[in-house]
Amino acid sequence: MASNDGAAGGAGENGRQPAAIDRYGRVRAARQVPSPNFDARPRGVMVDLLVLHNISLPPRVYGGDAIVDLFLNRLDPDAHPYFGPLRGLRVSAHFLVRRDGELIQFVACGRRAWHAGVSSFQGRARCNDYSIGVELEGSDDDPFEGVQYEVLGRLVRTLRSRYPLGDIAGHSDVAPGRKTDPGPYFDWQRLHAAVAG
Repeated sequence: MASNDGAAGGAGENGRQPAAIDRYGRVRAARQVPSPNFDARPRGVMVDLLVLHNISLPPRVYGGDAIVDLFLNRLDPDAHPYFGPLRGLRVSAHFLVRRDGELIQFVACGRRAWHAGVSSFQGRARCNDYSIGVELEGSDDDPFEGVQYEVLGRLVRTLRSRYPLGDIAGHSDVAPGRKTDPGPYFDWQRLHAAVAG
């Protein structure tokens, strides 16, 4: 259900704390793990959509390095039967919120991460062009953790300080019939409450 490039770190000018997000779209609170799976956004595009996904590798197995390895193109396709069909896949997201609340950033928000695939939202195709992709460690079959909503709420507030994110949509909203995430257990009202702070 949808709803309505300087590095951060150290004190800034006049001893002020650095911004929560830098001019490239790197979030100071996130662990930075750069993925090679990105390219430039189209010139002049306005980033105004956030797309939520869920991911677990293999399905419903949480923790471990498989998600990070996938986004860094180093997932061993022979390590698990589920990984075989992922051989050669080049995908990423801007962020991952792990089940323990860790926030990882793979792609600066000023760049286009490869997360939504064939997609459209409110009549606009190619959602990767104008969206920020956030993966939640989870599945369609399990509730998400409370800390994930808390971290996601803070992340949305931080992103809105730089980008006019008017809409938050699920992957299922932008690729209906092809994708089902973030799934039936995702609590949209809880997200809205977390975003409100």
